[in-house]
Amino acid sequence: MTIFRKIFILFCISVVIMFFLSNKTNEIQNQKIELIYKDKYIESSKEFLNLLANGDFVNLDKKAKELNYEKKKIELIKNTKVVYDHKISFGEVRIIKKNDTYLLYLEYLGDKVLFYDATQNNEVSQKAKLNYLIVADIMLLIIIFLVFLRILTPLKNISKAIEKFGEGDYSFRLRENKNNDEISKVVKKFNAMAENIENLITSRSQLLRDISHELRTPIAKAVISLEMLGEGKYNNILKKSINQIDKLTNDLLEIERLNSNNLVLDIKKYSIETILAESLSKMIIEDEEEIVIEIVEIFECYVDINYMSTAVKNLIDNALKYKTKGKVEIIVDKACLEIKNIGNPLSKDIDYYMETFIQEDNSRSTEGYGLGLSIVKRILERHELELKYNYIDNKNIFIIKFLNN
Repeated sequence: MTIFRKIFILFCISVVIMFFLSNKTNEIQNQKIELIYKDKYIESSKEFLNLLANGDFVNLDKKAKELNYEKKKIELIKNTKVVYDHKISFGEVRIIKKNDTYLLYLEYLGDKVLFYDATQNNEVSQKAKLNYLIVADIMLLIIIFLVFLRILTPLKNISKAIEKFGEGDYSFRLRENKNNDEISKVVKKFNAMAENIENLITSRSQLLRDISHELRTPIAKAVISLEMLGEGKYNNILKKSINQIDKLTNDLLEIERLNSNNLVLDIKKYSIETILAESLSKMIIEDEEEIVIEIVEIFECYVDINYMSTAVKNLIDNALKYKTKGKVEIIVDKACLEIKNIGNPLSKDIDYYMETFIQEDNSRSTEGYGLGLSIVKRILERHELELKYNYIDNKNIFIIKFLNN
C-alpha cells in the first residue's frame, strides 16, 4: 500500500471519527439541556398556573421577570416539536422545542401564555462556539491532508525517477523548484548523482567501444601474418588465441549494444526452425555429428532473429564446449527450446554464470564462461524471456520458453 493511500485512509478515518464525536457530543448536550429546562419549566409551571387561574396577570409577568423569563407571541408555537405535554383540568402544560431552544406554553380556560427562558441564550452561544471549533478542527485536518499531499507529490516523483533510472533511462532528471526545504535538497542531490552516473556510464561505454574498435586492426594484421607463416604447432595455438581475442572484442561490442537505451529490436514472427537454422549458420562446427536435433512440435514466436539466433548459438557453443561425452541434443517441443549435454552439474545457481567472465572455482580449465551467457541473459531480458536450468540423468538442460501468442 502506498504512503498516499495510508494517509488518505487515516484522513478519512479522522474525519469520520470527528463527525461521530461531534454528533455524539451534540446529542449528549441536547439531552442534558432538554432535561435541565424540562425540570425547570415543570417547576415554574406550577406557580404560573396558579396565577393564571386567578387571572393575576400582573404578578404572572412580575414572577416571569424574576425568573428571567421572556413572554413570546403565541404564534411561535407553530412548526415546533413537543417534548412534554401534560393535560390538567381546564388547561394544559406544554414544553416545546424550536430551533434548539425550549419554550413553556400554558393554557387555562382559554387564556394562553408562552414563556422563554433567556438563560438559554448563553447555552446557545456556547453550543455555537463548540460547533465552530469542530468545523475548524475538520478544516485543519483537511489543510494538514493537503500539506501532506504537497509533500508527497515530489516524493512520488522521486520514486518514479529512481524507477526510470533503474530501468536504464540515465538522462531522466527531476524538475527543481525554488524551495529550500529538505525535499528540494533531495531533488538537487538526485539530479547531481544522476548526472555523475550518466557521465561515468557514457565514458565507460565510449571507452569500451573505442578499445574494441582499436583492437580490430592489430587482430586483423595478426591473422593475415599467421596465414602467411603457414601451418605449425605454435602457429595454431597463436591463431586460436587471436580468434578468442577477436571473439571477445565482438562480444564486448555486443554487450554495449544490448545495454544501450537506444537499441530497438526488429521483432517479427519467425518459425523456431528458422531461428535454429540461423543459429547454426553462425557457428563453425568441426564435427556436425556432435549435434542431434529433435523437432517434436514446430511453433512460431515473435523475436529479433539476429539477437535470438545469437543467444541460441551461445548456448549451443557452451554445450559443445563443456560436454564430457556424447552429443549435444537440441529438442523443440511445446513452445520450448531445450539444449542438453552430458557433463558436470553447475555448482551454483544459473544466475551466477550469467555474469561476465565467470568461471567455476574448482575448474582446471583456464577458460571461463566469458561473455557468452551474459549476452544470452541480456538478449532474453530484451525479449522478456527467461533461461531455465535443470540437471537430470547426468545431463545439463538449458530451456528457453518462448511466447508464441
